[in-house]
Parts: sequence; structure tokens; C-alpha cells
Amino acid sequence: MVASLETSVLIVGAGPVGLSLAIDLGSKGIDCIIVDQQESVDVVLPRASGLSSRTMEIFRRWGIVDMVASAGFPQDYALDIVYCTSLCGYELEREPYAPLGGRKIPDFTPQDRHRCPQKFLDPVLEKVATSYNSVRLMREQRLERFAYDDDGVTAYVRHIRGGKRNNFTGENLEKVQIGGVPDGDNITRIRAAYMVACDGVDSGVRNALEIGVSGIPVINYTASLLVYSPNLHHKHPMGAAERYMLIGSEGIWGNLTVVDGRDEWRLSLSGSASKLDLANMDVNALVRRCFGSDEIPFEVKAISPWRRREIVADRFVHGGRIFLAGDAAHAMSPTGGYGMNTGIGDAFDLGWKLQANLDGWGGKALLESYHDDRYPTAQRFVRAATALFRPWELDLDYSKVLDDTPEGEQSRARIGATLKEVMLPEWEIAGTSMGYRYDESRVVINDGTPPPPDEPMVYVQSSRPGSRAPHAWLADGSSTLDWYGQGFVLVSAADGVAGTQPFLNAAEERGIPISVQEAPPAVSELYERRY
Repeated sequence: MVASLETSVLIVGAGPVGLSLAIDLGSKGIDCIIVDQQESVDVVLPRASGLSSRTMEIFRRWGIVDMVASAGFPQDYALDIVYCTSLCGYELEREPYAPLGGRKIPDFTPQDRHRCPQKFLDPVLEKVATSYNSVRLMREQRLERFAYDDDGVTAYVRHIRGGKRNNFTGENLEKVQIGGVPDGDNITRIRAAYMVACDGVDSGVRNALEIGVSGIPVINYTASLLVYSPNLHHKHPMGAAERYMLIGSEGIWGNLTVVDGRDEWRLSLSGSASKLDLANMDVNALVRRCFGSDEIPFEVKAISPWRRREIVADRFVHGGRIFLAGDAAHAMSPTGGYGMNTGIGDAFDLGWKLQANLDGWGGKALLESYHDDRYPTAQRFVRAATALFRPWELDLDYSKVLDDTPEGEQSRARIGATLKEVMLPEWEIAGTSMGYRYDESRVVINDGTPPPPDEPMVYVQSSRPGSRAPHAWLADGSSTLDWYGQGFVLVSAADGVAGTQPFLNAAEERGIPISVQEAPPAVSELYERRY
């Protein structure tokens, strides 16, 4: 007998994007079910760790900033970028960055960017999501078939015991199919108004719907090793750093990135498919090369090969009922750290549009605007990520970089200065990560004003339609961004509050939630318009 469940939104995949969507829906009182193949949160080799200021602003709206900040990454760990031949070798250059606990918040945001690897972040997101009575997480469930009609989606999931693979890892165990009922036991039928595929770069839902992807399928091949070496940063002369860029006579051959700030490290190796053939790879020798010493103890706990890509799905919305988010919609080089942040942005944009339709005041065009908003945003980020990877392949003369000679010292100085300059945009991403706009959205009306500057490293706030609302601190210590979250907000200059009633009446007639905020003079100047 097939069990049956009903929900407003079915989310496929309990990675950070799926869980973020569940939090957004849960905070709005919208019921949803998340299905995931894995038996528990168990990020063996965490790929994502950097949270942009924009993502932290979203977390602020959900009230989870403190939980994320205290999730486990040390507040006193220095986050320098070091260019070196090995941890015990030559230091070519260093880009200093203060620990999380010693940073100044930029003036354009109430939240600084943060570092929280998935091994810490995912459990926090799951705890928050499942704290809502309207959110149900079903683990060890594999989506096998689905179909949709004008009223919703019917999906069939199978309970698989000891599930070790996640949809969102891109390693689907079986092909997802459209139509029919799967054979066998442990099947649950889920009827939902909408379904959101957060099931990874090789999305079974996207493939079943025959939605193509465009871009560059392989930029290069990479293998990542999870290395366990307790207090490694105390055992070599380079000291603590977020990342050590490893440079040899062949150029940049890899990088070592901090994971938990104590014992776990991610060694990423770049190259061709043949060079990174795991069967013929001496991973221990590569770790020793990275360390520059045979005396530092370590253990390789996991290894994962992957492809650096630049791809975006051709459609983010299918049939008005199915949506793609996260890696299912876009996959990019990790340079810049845009991947997970872009996916969380997807969830944030989609959440209120689903709510609007479920509450009866939205419409099909509003749902379609999810593609209008997020498709060009994804294009922006995948291209930016690839551009940040190109300096890794810079054609420099590395032939003397290891030489213990005056020529070698001069070579290292030249290479270090060049790499520090050309790679700075990878570490300073405020303009790219904060400056995206929804200029092409059908729910945004252009007012004819020129767009603000769009520089990769510098973010300029703007009240131009389609932009993120400007931040300013208020007298009570809150931010203007704290005004937003539940419905629309009409920001009014003090001399215009009496004239807001027609706006409120029009919204009430249509059932649209709206409130009014009176802006102090300094904020009115920042927002540039009376309303």
C-alpha cells in the first residue's frame, strides 16, 4: 500500500539551499516537506564555507545570525591569504585579513561576511528549519517519479535505509522519471502545490524535465582531499591563514584551505583528468609536498574529484509548478565563493513568491519572475567565478621559484607581487556579491535613472528599482533592512506619511500585505524619493 501525504511545497534536497528555502517558508507559516537521500547531516568533505554579507543579511532577517556566528569556527583565527611554495617552504606574499572577531563591519551593511563551513552551517539550518511546525524533513527518501498538472505536482519517494548519497551531491543513485507509480515497497506519494529541485549539479529533476544547460561544462578538473592534521597552523612557519596558495615550478598546483580552524583542512588539486586520476595518485605524497615536511602527522580522511564548471540551466521555472534552485540551476567555480550564496539567494527570492500564490494575491506571472530575477543573476555569478579562476592559470615564469639563489629570490618576489595584485578581486567581492539587480524582472518598473556603478570590489548602494534596499543605521540601533520581511514596505519621508493611505487602500483591495515606515531625514536622503 502506498502512503500519501499532502503539502504546499515539496523540496527535493536538504543541502543549504533546500534548508534555506524551508526556513523562509517556515518563517512565513507555509507548510513544506523536504526529502533527502542522506540519513543525517554528514558533510564529509565540505565545499562551501564563505558567507557573503548579503547571505548574512538574509540570515539576519530569519533571526539566525548568532546561531551561525557561534556554530563552531573560531573567532580568533587569522584569515590571511598566503602565497607560498609549501607550508615549510618559501613565502612569496601575504594578504592579511583579521579574524572574524576583529573585523569592522562595512558601512553598506549591518552584517559583515562570515566564515562557516557546511559541517557547521548545515546542522544549524536543519535545526532552524525543523523548529517550524509547518516544516517536515523526511530523510532516507529518494525521489523516483513525479508528474505535474495545472493544480500541482504528484511525487513518489522511496524509503532507502542507510542512505549515503545526497541528491545535492550530484550523485543520484537512479534516474528520476516522469509519470507512473514505482514498483515495490516503502513508497510514499506526496501531493504538493509546487516542487522545488535543490538536488544538485546533476539534478535528476532537471534531467527528467529535459531542461538543458548552457555554458562551459568543464573549465578544469579538481580533486579535493580532506586532511586531518591537528593544530597544523602551529606546526609550520606560515602561521594561521584561511588559504595557502601552493606554487611550484609548474605554477599554482593547488591550495590548502582551513575547514574548522583547528584540525581539518581541504587540499584542492587542479589539473587535467589524466593528471588527477585517483587510481594513480599518491595522495600522501601530495600532502607532504603541500606541507613541505615529512615530520608533520596527518591523515587523508576523504577524497572527492569534481569538475570546475560555468553552467546555467536554460529555464528555472517549468509548467508554473516546478522550480530549480541552487546547483540544480547553476554551477560555477568556487573562486569567489559565490556558489552557495547564489543558491541561498534563489531560495530567498522564491520563498515570498510561493507565499504570495499560496495566500491568493500572487499569480503565475509573479512565479515566472523567479526566472527573470535569478537567471541573469546566475549568469553574473558563474561568469564572475570563472574570471576569478583565470589568474590561477596566469602564464608566468615559475622555473626558478624553488631555487635557493638570488635569482630564485627575485623570481619569488616578482611572482608574489603579481599574484597578490591579480588575485585580490577573489578576496574582495563586495561589488559583485552585493551589486546584482533585478533590472529584467517583470515585477520591477524601471524609473529611467542610470544604474549605479558596478565594480567587482566596491559596492555602491542605490534606491534604483530592482536594487537591494539601502542600509542605514537607525537611532534605536537597528538597520533599515530590519523593516523588511513580512510583506511590502512603503518607505515614506516624514512629510509624506499623511499621503500613504491611497497606497495602503490599493494593497488592501488586492489582499497584498504592506506596511509603512517613516524614514528619518538621513534615510530619506539615502532613499532619494519621497516614497
